[in-house]
Amino acid sequence: MGIAKILIVDDRLENLLTLESLLDAPDIDPIRATSGIEALGLTLDHDFALVLLDVQMPGMDGYEVAELMRGNKKTKHIPIIFITADFRGEAQVFKGYESGAVDYLFKPLDEMVFQGKVGVFIELFRQREALHQKTRELDRKLVELEEVQQQLEETNERLRLLSTTDGLTGLLNKRQFDAIFDEEWMRSVRNKSPLSLLTLDIDDFKSYNDTYGHMAGDDCLKKVAFTLSEVARRYADKVARVGGEEFTVLLPDTEVEGAQYVAEMLREAIFELAIPHVGSRIADCVTTSIGVSTLIPGREDAKRALLEAADVGLYRAKEKGRNRWCYEATDSLRPSCTAALFFPERGDE
Repeated sequence: MGIAKILIVDDRLENLLTLESLLDAPDIDPIRATSGIEALGLTLDHDFALVLLDVQMPGMDGYEVAELMRGNKKTKHIPIIFITADFRGEAQVFKGYESGAVDYLFKPLDEMVFQGKVGVFIELFRQREALHQKTRELDRKLVELEEVQQQLEETNERLRLLSTTDGLTGLLNKRQFDAIFDEEWMRSVRNKSPLSLLTLDIDDFKSYNDTYGHMAGDDCLKKVAFTLSEVARRYADKVARVGGEEFTVLLPDTEVEGAQYVAEMLREAIFELAIPHVGSRIADCVTTSIGVSTLIPGREDAKRALLEAADVGLYRAKEKGRNRWCYEATDSLRPSCTAALFFPERGDE
């Protein structure tokens, strides 16, 4: 337990010495003041357990000192015991209490009474200090808990990202794409709005890995993924890596012409990356084949039709020479295929 500081205030040295002798204990530190002004200054510099204050002093008496202490936020809670030889009656005692004193001691001091009253306030000080210590420890624990909570939230966010994104490219993974596809399907059903799907495959990617190595292959995938995200950049557009070198792009609220426009922009953007590919059968750089399909969702089985149509479009694009996109209608009535066509740009919705 720490040392309890007690401020003793009296203008007469013999009285101060008497008080010091009564407070002679290893866990008490009496500090002198010979005037009210000096006492007020010391209360701002120390944390006192108690003030023993003489009532009658020249200049500023004990009542004035007590009133000023009670008016200060730092000192208003320090208990004050008046020490006086004045027995002029209850009026003076009441004045002391009104000034902020908690008790009175009369000279000559009775040692047992003095020790008993001072001991009460020393014990209250000890309890208050212990409470403050517990509060500080609790605050420290709360800070630690907040830090742990933040770490848990960051860990959960990392786990969420790991469970929803592809570790290499940062795109959505297949699991998350399937969940989003279901959500967008239901939204399109409610709004009777078109939903388009693009399936992409990097041409001759196995040959690329065989020629340049898997590290270069990973770099190629990341460049292609970034380019896909830059082209399909509407908030509603969703890009995912669903296989080794296979990607898919979901385009909500997008008609056939808009989907074809995006497909051509993707094909062209990847071609313009000019990533060398000496093992390609169709160009000296990396290219992609794209399958495109569009429908307005209705029956649940139409969802499978949209996926299958995009896959058929991708197959046809590869069959016809790669580095192109092919549109496959879900009713198989409007197939089309091209290596480079230009369409009116979609609005940025």
